[in-house]
Order: sequence, then C-alpha cells, then structure tokens
Amino acid sequence: MSSKVSKSTADENDVAAPEPAAPTSRVTLQEVSLQSSDAYALCVDLDGTLVKSDTLADAFLTLIRHDPVKALRCLPSLKRGKAAFKAQVATHVSLNSATLPYNKPLLERLRLEHAAGRDIYLATATNEEHANRIARHLGIFAGVIASSADLNLRSETKRQALQRRFSCFDYVGNAQSDAPVLAQAQQAMLANPSPGLDRWLKRRNIHIVHVFKDRAPLWKTLVEAARVKQWPKNFLIFLPLLLAHAFFRFHDVFLTCLAFASWSFVASATYVLNDLLDMEADRSHRTKRKRPFAAGELSIQTALSMVCVLLALSAMIAIRLPSRFVFWLAAYFVTTIAYSLVLKKLALVDVIVLAGLYTVRMVAGAAVTDVTFSDWLGGFSIFFFLTLAIAKRYTELDNLRKQRQIPAGGRGYRVEDLEQLRSFGTASGYAAIVIFTLYINNPDILRLYSHFQRLWLLIPVLIYWINRVWLLAHRGELDEDPVVFALTDYRSALLGLVALLIVLSAV
Repeated sequence: MSSKVSKSTADENDVAAPEPAAPTSRVTLQEVSLQSSDAYALCVDLDGTLVKSDTLADAFLTLIRHDPVKALRCLPSLKRGKAAFKAQVATHVSLNSATLPYNKPLLERLRLEHAAGRDIYLATATNEEHANRIARHLGIFAGVIASSADLNLRSETKRQALQRRFSCFDYVGNAQSDAPVLAQAQQAMLANPSPGLDRWLKRRNIHIVHVFKDRAPLWKTLVEAARVKQWPKNFLIFLPLLLAHAFFRFHDVFLTCLAFASWSFVASATYVLNDLLDMEADRSHRTKRKRPFAAGELSIQTALSMVCVLLALSAMIAIRLPSRFVFWLAAYFVTTIAYSLVLKKLALVDVIVLAGLYTVRMVAGAAVTDVTFSDWLGGFSIFFFLTLAIAKRYTELDNLRKQRQIPAGGRGYRVEDLEQLRSFGTASGYAAIVIFTLYINNPDILRLYSHFQRLWLLIPVLIYWINRVWLLAHRGELDEDPVVFALTDYRSALLGLVALLIVLSAV
C-alpha cells in the first residue's frame, strides 16, 4: 500500500464538484453584488459547515478500512495534542474532495459571492493539507487558514487568528466551538447549526443573518441508517418453524418473534458500522452516496451511539432466549464485523460468507425453538443464497464496467471476471434446484406432506425466478441487492404467492 490512502478512480481534480441543489431561498448574483459592495472578508468553517461531515473522522475511518495498522500507529500522536494527530492522519489519507458531502445551499452562495468578487477564506480546524486540497478543488477561496501540526485552529484560537488577519470579517459556522468567532463577526451566519449553538446565540442576542440548512429530518435519517427496510431478511428465522409445521405452537412462535427483534437490532448495528467503514467508497457510488453517513446527514458520534443502543436492545431481548440462539447471534455479529473489515476484500470468500450469513439466520431460528434444522434446508439455502450473493457482485461489477471505472473499496474482483461470475452464479442456482428436487424424493417428506407430489410444481417456479434474476442481471436491469429486488418486484411477489399456495395444497 502506498503512503497515502485515496480513491482508485480518476484524479479528483478532474472530477467536477457536484452540482448544488436549489436551496429554499435562492440568492441571485445581483443581490450578492449589492450586499458585497462594501463587504468584509467572508470566512467559512469546513467541518459541519461547508462539508456536512467531520473530515478528520472521515479520514481516520478510511485509514482503518484500508490499513488498520497505520491507523493504530496514529493514536500515540494524540499525546502531543489533537493538532499533531490531525497532521499524522493527513500524511496517510487523502480524501476525495469531489465526493465530499457539501452543504449545497451554502456552496451555491459562496460561488455567487466569489463571482461577485468577494474575498472568501476557508477558516477551519482541519489540518492544512486537507483544507488546501479542498480549497484547490473548489477554486473559490482567496486563502486558507487551517490547523498545522503544532496549532489546533479551534474556538478562541481561531477567533484570535482571524482578528490578527482581518480588521473585520463575516463568518459562517455550525458548532458550539464557533461561538467565540460568531460573536466577533460583523455578520454571523450558520449552516446546519447545533441546538446548543442556537441557544447560546439567542442568550447573547447575536443576530444571525442567514441559516443554510441542508439536512433531512432526523427520525427519517435514523431509520434509514438502521436500514429497517432490510429487516424482512430476518424473517428467515421463522422458516424452520414453518417448515416443521409448528406454527400453532404459540410459545415457540413468541420466542421466534423475540429472536427476530433481537436479530434485527444486531443486524442494524452491523449495518451502521459497515456504512461507517465504507463511507469514503460509498460517496463514489451512484446510489450508496445517498446513505446517511456518506451524505453527511449523521455524525460519527451519532453512529456510535446508535450502535450502543441497538446492541443494548438486542441484549435485553436475547437474555430471555436459549443460549444456543445467543451463540449464533454472537457468531453472526463477529462474522459480519470481520466481513466489513477484511472478508469483503477477498474475491469469492465474500459471497460465500454472505450466503452463510443468510443460512445462519435459519440455524438460529431452529435453535431458539429446538426444531431440528434439516440438512436439506441447509444445503438448499447455501446454494440459493450463494447465487443471489454472486448476482449482487455481478451487478456491481457490471455497473462499474459501464461507467468505465475499476472496482472500488478494495474488492478482489476485476471487470474481466464478469463472465466467470455469471457461470458461478447460474451453477449455484441450479444446484439449489437439484437439492430441492432430491428433497421431494426423500421418504421423510411423507411425515409432513399428504400430497407431496404437488411440491413438484415448485420446480418450474424456482427455475423461472432464478433464470429471471440472471437474465435481468445480464441486461443490467437488476437492483444491486437481489434480496431487495425480490422484496420489491411484483412478479417475485406473485411467484411467492403461487409457491405458498402450492405448499399449502401439498400439506
């Protein structure tokens, strides 16, 4: 690995900055010119203000994702102060300035002010190397005032530095640490301000000229970050109980419902951790860049709080369940973290692990109720979910090929692997069908189904659905998550209903 971690795409300076969305109150160039005719220098904070995220946290998480050893070696520099730590991280990580989550209304305003001839300065506690890189990319700043290895430009230190540089200045900030600077500014402006800062300014009767808001409702963002829409995957926990025809054992159904809730909370915690580690890579992805952490909608502190709360809720439920279930729940959590850190970088290992994580849900469902986990179900699920996992990788790789990009995020695949992946995926799908066919011929099936011959009608349903998944993948029309596709595709829903009716008729 080189001394710096950066995206393996084209140089970021060759990529245009994202076009800003129209703000709630649009400012015209003429208005800016009138406001700026005798204006003071406009100083703008970076973290949480111009950029909705914390660039130090972003850089350190990127370093953890790419080189955990170097990340650990940066920690001793904290003994010399936060400024030294920022400088140490900056020597190893170069964030992609083109994909950072900028505050779009503020960025548009700054571009208009720049076009009107106003001097704009980036005044930030971010390390000077990162700050200069962002300033060069945007091309609207007359200068950069930032932290060095010896000086952390924050709060009172920033106020003093700006007073030495300018006789008078306007300032845009967002956090409590910006309060001394805002109090000194001729015109104070805010961007996504923290509640504490709002209260502080009101108590001191400091007039706010403008607030640049670019943030979704908190409750909606938290639900999205927890990926509640992925919880239907955890209904696999109920499958062993249903296949054993034990759905009238109400105590077991209740235990399985508790297991579903506990598992869902742990799954959400792992999704949050995974999104934190993948944040930099997600920002270069056409859809994943909208995830809350990649988009800067939630802070790292909020993410860690979410993980603690979700794990606590899961543990409160899990202590009421059998220890066998708790074992599989812990195994799922550890494996998922290992997947996020290491295993997802290993070609083929990643899809096998994904298939196993789906299967372990069913194993846990059997463990919570003491239902025997069928070998047939285990074999079928491994190959069935393996074909879906490979379809996911195939679709991601195909999208990169169409965009003429190389695989990002440290994945172990190449674009030329597409055809081989398709072969692996279709073979796995047909292996699942063969196992199901053998299951129908198994004498043990007579205990569960009075008309087991009718289960043969499920074979064409499976063949059609698996072939359709791969046909859509080949056409580039498949969602990058086939499980989400299955849950949202109306034809899949109809086929699921047909399959259910076939099973009920065979009982």
